Parts: sequence; structure tokens; C-alpha cells
Amino acid sequence: MDPQTVSAPAGGRCPLHDAAFAADPQQVYDRLRAHGPAAPVELAPGVEATLVVGHETALRVLQNSSLFARDARRWKALNEGRISMDSPVLPMMAYRPNCLFTDGAVHLRLRKAVTDSLARLNMTRIRRDVEPIADYLIDRFSERGRADLLNDYAKLLPLLLFNKLFGCPADIGDTLTASMSAIFDGRDALRANEELTACLMELIALKRRQPGDDVTSWLIEHPAGLTDEELKDQLVMLMGAGVEPERNLIGNALLLLLSPSTGARHSMLIEEALDHVLWNQTPIANYATHYPVQDVDLGGVVAEANTPVVISFAGANSDPALAEARQNHSRGAHLAWGAGPHACPAKDPATVIATTAIERVLNALPDMTLAVPEQELQWRPGPFHRALVALPVAFSAAPATRMATALQTRAASATAEQPRPAPAPAASARQEPAKKKGFWSSFLDVFRV
Repeated sequence: MDPQTVSAPAGGRCPLHDAAFAADPQQVYDRLRAHGPAAPVELAPGVEATLVVGHETALRVLQNSSLFARDARRWKALNEGRISMDSPVLPMMAYRPNCLFTDGAVHLRLRKAVTDSLARLNMTRIRRDVEPIADYLIDRFSERGRADLLNDYAKLLPLLLFNKLFGCPADIGDTLTASMSAIFDGRDALRANEELTACLMELIALKRRQPGDDVTSWLIEHPAGLTDEELKDQLVMLMGAGVEPERNLIGNALLLLLSPSTGARHSMLIEEALDHVLWNQTPIANYATHYPVQDVDLGGVVAEANTPVVISFAGANSDPALAEARQNHSRGAHLAWGAGPHACPAKDPATVIATTAIERVLNALPDMTLAVPEQELQWRPGPFHRALVALPVAFSAAPATRMATALQTRAASATAEQPRPAPAPAASARQEPAKKKGFWSSFLDVFRV
């Protein structure tokens, strides 16, 4: 049979950007798989791609860098002007000179700088960095008796942690946190990207002058000799690869552990819950965009040269061929961390971060329950992630903790040490009101780290 005559899913290309897909992506993967290991999809209005949902075919693409390139400058539709420059998927797909979008010797050089720098982060240090951030965030809502664990906790913890790992001072960290939040939330992304670029370049200049014990300084010191532009793009890649997947991993695992239908909180270890999520609610569900260097038959569907081929990690994980491995939650079989030369280099740190964050909030609020029926929870639309909109919970309001006490003590101490105020200046000489502190500045005020 001519592979091009294989019928496409009903209605042509299957959309991965609507509410129906967000509500139940698994039925979409199952329907696509009925046509073969790959199928034509639409990632956003007007953005066409081939989605790989078969495990064996996914490995074939991920491991064959000579036939499947990662350089998005090959993208034919974008080069021909058929992709709108304000397309919502462009920030995730457009070329950047970092590990994700390069091939060959360039990729090896950039990836070695990243992996060598990440290797200097030991797991004890990561736990030590996560714990106070987790405590700080929990203290912000523990006395209320209610919280949104996604937006009040899982979303903010990785952002604050990366400020620490990058060695950000207060002002740069506030901008970094605000701009990354805006980019992920789709709020004025162009301005947010400009602010992100500016603050990272400022950070790089600072660390060239004053290196520290942090990832930014280690990247600068690496023998690969990265330029400022290359450094900036590796940091953006690390933030993007670490923040969105991490918050979804934490959020989806907390949902599993708090779900009354599974009883997982009393039957699963946190590490087991994370494995279950990586198999069944894969935080980054569809990504790793490749561009075939020539037309390729993917089990009955032809992916044309220089068109996007997207790996469905979630679809591959649910392939019936992996039924036994999935039932046993075999850690070596799922594709949540990718595979091949572009596999995630931060699997161990990411696992420690999520484990520590979940452990901290469950221990602090032991009677926590979902505040709404599980079936009323909503999932964020989008082709790439498996992400909750919110995770509302209720619990017994906790008294002031040692973190809150530290805040109060430090504030009182600062007030006592302040000199007598000088006479008020003339109205014409008065300065603008002080800028409101961001999350990172407020955290640093508590810990002086």
C-alpha cells in the first residue's frame, strides 16, 4: 500500500491545542495510534507536524541524529513565511543556539558545558537549597487553611530554586522570576523575553567579574569557552527545561497522592508516585521536535523533509507494546526523560527537587485534601505539556512556623536598628515610591543567602 494513501484521522489533522485534547489526551493518542506509529497533527492553528506515538518509532527518531536533525532553521513552513510570528508555539519551536536546537559538533560542545556544570550539583546541596524555599512558600499560605498548590507552590518553587542555582542577586532574580512566569503564562511574551534577555546578560557580566559557586559561573569557566550569547541561551534552555516540566511533575504527583480515588497517599512512596506520573501523566507530553533531512516513512505516514516531527513521550509511554513495563512502572522503559543524544541531562536533580518539594508540603500540612472534586479540575490547553490549571486544596490552618517567626524577628530587628528618620525632603526632591519587592528579594530578606 502506498503510505501516502493511509487515511488521516477524522477531520484531517488532529488538533493538539483545543480543550478536548487537554481534557483527555490519551483518547487522542489511542485514536492516532490506530493509524500507525505516527500521524499528522496540528500543534496550533496553521502549524502542521507529524506526531510519533509509537514507542519503537520514537526511539528510532530520537536515536538517529543523522536522519533526524534538531536545528529548527530547517523548518520549511517557517522559512516560507507560512507560520505566523505570533504563533503561540513559536517560542517553544524556534531556533536558539542551545543544546536543544543544535546538531553535530556544535551540540556536543554546548551539551558538554551544560552536563559538566550540572554534574557539579550534588544531591545533598539540591535538597538543602529546596527545603528553605519550600518552607518559605508554605508559610505564605499555611495560616489560610486553603491554597492552590500549583500556582502558590509548584510553579514558584522551581523559579526560586533556579535563582539560587544561577547565583542571582535580588534585583536580577526578581526580574528573572517575573519574566519567566510571564513567558510560561503567555502574558506579554515579547516584552517578557526582552526583560529575560537583559537580566541574564546582566547576570553573565556580573559573574564574569565576580564568579561564585553557581551554575552560571561554572558555565563561564568551562573550557568550551562559551560566548555571552551562548551562555544566555544555555541559561534560557535550563530555565525552560527545568521550570515548566518540574512544576508539572510536582503538581501532577501531588494530585495523584491527594486523589481519594487512588488512595495513593497511603499506598505509594513519593518516588513511586513520581514514576507513575512520568508514565501516565508525562509532564512534557509532546516535544523534542526533529526535522528529517529527507522524506521519511514513519510506519505508513510520510514525514516530508524539513517538516516538524514531534515525539509524543506520553503517547509512546502508553503504547500497548509497553503494557508489561508500564504495569510494573519500570523506570528504564518510559520516555519522559527522552532518549538518544538529546536525552535530559538533569534527570537525577529533577527527581530530587520534586521529591523534596512534595515531602516538605505533605509533612507540613498532613491533613491536606483536594478542595474540589477531582473531576472538576481543569487541564491547561496546549500541545506540549500535561499541566493542571490549578490544584486547590484545604487543610487545617497551621500556626506560625519557624519561617514566619524568622520573618517577624528579622523585621522587628531591622526596625529597631533603623536610625532616626531625617527630615522629609521638599516635595520637588522626593523620589518615586520604592519598587515592590519580588519573591526572590523577599526570600533573600529572610535567609540572607
